[in-house]
Amino acid sequence: MNIKRRNKTFHLIKRVPKRYEAIESRKVVWISLHTDSESVARQKAPTAWQNMVEAWEARLAGDSDDAERRFEAARELAQVRGFRYLTADRVAKLPREEFLERVRAAVRPDGEPDRIEAAAVLGGAKEPPITVERALELFWTLAKDRTLGKSEDQLRRWKNPRMKAIRNFVEVVGNKNIAEITADDMLDFRDWWVDRVASEGLAPNSANKDLIHVADTLKTVNKMKRLGLVLPVGNLSFKDGKKHKRERPPFSTEWIKTKLLAPGALDGLNTEARCILLGMVNTGYRPSEAAGLLPEHIRLEHDIPHISIEPVGRQLKTDQSKRVIPLTGVSLEAFRQCPKGFQRYQETSASLSATVNKFMRENGLLETPDHVLYSLRHSFEDRMLAAGVDERIRRDIFGHRLDRERYGAGATLEHKRDILQAIAF
Repeated sequence: MNIKRRNKTFHLIKRVPKRYEAIESRKVVWISLHTDSESVARQKAPTAWQNMVEAWEARLAGDSDDAERRFEAARELAQVRGFRYLTADRVAKLPREEFLERVRAAVRPDGEPDRIEAAAVLGGAKEPPITVERALELFWTLAKDRTLGKSEDQLRRWKNPRMKAIRNFVEVVGNKNIAEITADDMLDFRDWWVDRVASEGLAPNSANKDLIHVADTLKTVNKMKRLGLVLPVGNLSFKDGKKHKRERPPFSTEWIKTKLLAPGALDGLNTEARCILLGMVNTGYRPSEAAGLLPEHIRLEHDIPHISIEPVGRQLKTDQSKRVIPLTGVSLEAFRQCPKGFQRYQETSASLSATVNKFMRENGLLETPDHVLYSLRHSFEDRMLAAGVDERIRRDIFGHRLDRERYGAGATLEHKRDILQAIAF
């Protein structure tokens, strides 16, 4: 690259790479830098050349046979030329000077119109139709900000219900272009769920989740791709869904003592699952939080043995979920058996609950059919409440939000240990 004076205006001289020769017939290109200062010209030169390269790349992509890539290339080329991509009907409504500026940008030096430039700056490129299944593929990228910090296991569990919802929708409505989805299509999908809820005894929330995920996918693609569609996705949820939400009952103190902690009761359960269950008894952590613990988060050699639940390699449920919990009683003994954590379940926490619940069900360890592993978390909260533990401390230990302003650092680790020691099994 070199800078050369011509008519008191500096120009950038560059050799055109071979891959651009189909676009530029000459191998040497002059780019006006619009300045008579050599120092300013040298500052402008790299940016000017980069803009030209980006324009060439966009033009080359504009010749692609792939409709989506061709449309994206037109948008990129418009941006390089200093314009925001607008559809042809919107370009036609621009103020006269703005419209003429775009027209001039679409004309080659020889006065002939340039098809690729016109597609970019005059809105001639057509947005390719996006089907429902294609919308889901685009959604993963367009909603990437929602997955920041998630582990592979969390990402899988985030994706699966959305994939299921779109699969169900396509089964009912078909893989239509999203621009052609009608209110009747959405009602057909809702009616399909009405039949399932009635015939299979499913909770309305199952239907609501599908409706929410389908709507979220379509709305996200519509917004981020700037399609400007009016999607018929509102007011479809089952209004009584929350009434059917099944609350998991807590295990009674007597059941935990005489059944779950009876000698040999958990011997048939694999070591890591057994230790997570016992660790939950006196900590009330979520099973997934235990599964995600790394060796450095299990601090048994500390003056007060404890675990630290942190967003390392995963995403916590809430900001308040980051916390430190002392280990006491059977929970401390369990972690001494698994001091390095739970590698078996680190990336498959869902299988942990399935394994434990199946074992407990088959061995008569569930107090009622509605009890599950997670019931231990509810039991722990009841025990703290019965012991008169302060609300701030309860919420800090559980990782719950406090419904008032937080003041001070809260209870010390020693204070928490003393409280939990008094109610520990």
